[in-house]
Amino acid sequence: MQPIFDSHAHYDDERFDPDREELIASLPGSGVELVLNAACDLPSCESSLALTRRWPFFYCSVGVHPHAAQEVAGSDYLRYLERAARENEKAVAIGEIGLDYHYDFSPRAVQKAVFEEQMALAEALDLPVIIHSREASADTLEIVRRHRCHGVVHCFSGSAETAREYLKLGYHIGFTGSVTFKNAKKPVEAAAQVPLERLLIETDCPYMAPVPLRGKRCDSRMIPHTAARLAEIKGVEVEEILRVTNENARRLFAIPD
Repeated sequence: MQPIFDSHAHYDDERFDPDREELIASLPGSGVELVLNAACDLPSCESSLALTRRWPFFYCSVGVHPHAAQEVAGSDYLRYLERAARENEKAVAIGEIGLDYHYDFSPRAVQKAVFEEQMALAEALDLPVIIHSREASADTLEIVRRHRCHGVVHCFSGSAETAREYLKLGYHIGFTGSVTFKNAKKPVEAAAQVPLERLLIETDCPYMAPVPLRGKRCDSRMIPHTAARLAEIKGVEVEEILRVTNENARRLFAIPD
């Protein structure tokens, strides 16, 4: 099997507390070559960086998710993110950042402001961004268009038309196990539009376990199920999906062979 790059995971999540060490140690034996652990707030920036120091095959992003935007608004959090990105060579992206209008855990105006600030930081540092967008396609695109950034829209759930707009801007599109769900009309239609050279594969673990494992705690060993569905959609072999997504993620996040 081709080596797997899980381009978006959350192994610092508390659901991994009982067996984190054993699970992560098992990943290379299951074909997982690289993992990018995405931060969601300032504490998870620290825990993600700790994972990169503990495990040679782990990389991470640093950033503030829209759920936590209100926690940092008006603070000097950008100084922390800039220092973390500059001082840690395995911090390879700003993320996950964006907008979430499904839960609205932070006021929308605050989400937009914090998203905009982090896009500007990524632009200044010339780092890719990892974008979260849920039920906020128009506003997310509006902010993205204002910045000369590159990156990935992760766990893509938008329309094929929205995917095409991101592709025009040079972005990659990341798909999780949600593409295997029976009601996954939009992700399937979007995946059909994404060229292989712009495709990323991810777990978003512990969330989004693919069929036939839906409902279980997700981890990187489940990626072959997602790859199989993407291979079916794209009309290629599973090995090709694993190969190109590994190469694409390495290139996007500037991780050498």
